[in-house]
Amino acid sequence: MWLVTIQKKVAKDLRNRNKIPIDVENAIIALIAELRQGPAVNWPNYGKLKNQGKKHDFRHCHLQKGKPTWVACWSVDTNNKSIEVYYVGTHEKAPY
Repeated sequence: MWLVTIQKKVAKDLRNRNKIPIDVENAIIALIAELRQGPAVNWPNYGKLKNQGKKHDFRHCHLQKGKPTWVACWSVDTNNKSIEVYYVGTHEKAPY
C-alpha cells in the first residue's frame, strides 16, 4: 500500500466548485484510490513525464477528455512508497 498525499493548492482547488467540475473531482478521487496500489495506473494518456533527472519520477494522466482536457500530475518516491499529487487542472496550464 502506497501513501498518497495531495498538495495544499490541489486540495484547496478541489474544495472550490468554481475551479474543478464535480465529474473531474470524482475522477481524481478514483485516481487517488488507484494510486494507493502503486504509481502505475491504467488511465488515458498515462505516462512518465519526459526530461526527468535520474532522481525524479513525475507522471501524469488525463482525467477528462474534451475542451478543456483535465489532467493530474504526481511525483513518486519509490524509497518511501509515497506519491504526491501536485497538479490537477487543465492540460493548457499543466506544469510540463
